[in-house]
Amino acid sequence: MKKLMISTVLVLAAASVFAAPKMKKAAAVAAVDDEVTTGRGAKILISQEPKLGQAACLGAPSVAGASLIGQAYKKPRQWIVLETKYDTFGTEKSKFLDQLTFTWHVLLETKSAKENKGNKEGLAPYSYFTTATTYFNIPTGSHAASVVLSPSYLERYGEPKAVGLEITNQNGEMLNGDCWSEVKGIAPHKKFWEDPKIMNADGADGNPMIERRQGLVDRSKTIWALVNPNDYEATIQ
Repeated sequence: MKKLMISTVLVLAAASVFAAPKMKKAAAVAAVDDEVTTGRGAKILISQEPKLGQAACLGAPSVAGASLIGQAYKKPRQWIVLETKYDTFGTEKSKFLDQLTFTWHVLLETKSAKENKGNKEGLAPYSYFTTATTYFNIPTGSHAASVVLSPSYLERYGEPKAVGLEITNQNGEMLNGDCWSEVKGIAPHKKFWEDPKIMNADGADGNPMIERRQGLVDRSKTIWALVNPNDYEATIQ
């Protein structure tokens, strides 16, 4: 029987390739600038990590005029809001990156579900969600990226206990990323979503430990798009 076990820690290294082959100075600078613009030599720093557990659960932002519309659901509800802040660096030629793709990997822990105490449904201990968002024309400076799950996911499947993030350019090359985890058996910095021993593990009862689900979406598709919109770059819907 498979067991969820801690494996060797794998650290996602940030790519910082600014060196160019020996050539005339002007040509060398142009080559480096082109690499930075397309993202091959981009320097991306994660300045704020996504929060885990209850810290990632927030009430929906208020909207002007909401009191004029009748409520169907009277009880307060919370969303799962996962956000990271990151910094980009340009060059003398260009202050913009063409595009960056943020791919999220999220594990919710069933026993922490708000409205499913005791797991009467017999759900798997963990639910796995993934989605990717591509941002375009990213200027030099500080930015944010965020994905959310609506209240029903928190109520049924629980709080986020492990979050992985991969940041790539348009060629799929890794620029930065990491994994943050509170799950026993998944060490921080480990790409758990690539480990079949974790993703396909069975529990003591012989049933899967992790169930793959859908529903994780970019914040721009939800009410959270109205909060600090200038922190987020353009996406194609």
